[in-house]
Amino acid sequence: MLEVKEIDVFYGDLQVLWDVTFEVRRREIVVLIGANGAGKSTTIRTISSLLNPRRGTILFQGERLDLLPPHGIIERGVVHVPEGRRLFSEMSVEENLVMGSLYGEAKTKRRDTLRHVYELFPRLLERRKQMAGTLSGGEQQMLAIGRGLMSLPHLMMFDEPSLGLAPILVQEIFGMIRRINGEGVTILLVEQNVHQTLAMCDRAYALENGRIVLSGTGEELSANEHVREAYLGI
Repeated sequence: MLEVKEIDVFYGDLQVLWDVTFEVRRREIVVLIGANGAGKSTTIRTISSLLNPRRGTILFQGERLDLLPPHGIIERGVVHVPEGRRLFSEMSVEENLVMGSLYGEAKTKRRDTLRHVYELFPRLLERRKQMAGTLSGGEQQMLAIGRGLMSLPHLMMFDEPSLGLAPILVQEIFGMIRRINGEGVTILLVEQNVHQTLAMCDRAYALENGRIVLSGTGEELSANEHVREAYLGI
């Protein structure tokens, strides 16, 4: 479904990704693990066309994403739920959700999708007229996910969805990601909560210093001695 092939990415003259290659198959949950600064968020930003690779290609269902502008990525059904939520804080919950349905089929099906998002997140329905900036951290993350769902994604990319959340809310957010995947949406997840993400994913890749150094099933990486020492503290 998604094929990232040998991409090199730079910030100015500084290279941050080297020869990164991986794939995400339809209906999988795939996780990118790695320390801060390893290149995980940069990888997702490049897939979203917020950054351009100097070398390599990114294919989604056979089409070159690296040749498209960011709105073209969304129109193809590839949605990025960014680190830090990036909500419109002075707009209401519902206005933020509507901002996720500005293109194509998502716009024509907005009413039905909005109903579905409110079914998934009843708290958003209760607060639909409330300003997004006044929500709790967990509610803001729900809103960011809901806004992504409004685009009718085939692939959702999550960047650190548990960041700054209480443990009970982390469980709720991960449970929702599993539910979204169960409804047929493919998931690419960047997350530092390595223990939990390896337990829920189909496959995982480890990024270190801008390079893919390990890959395998979640179970295989959980049993890998380097992963256990570097990321699981075992």
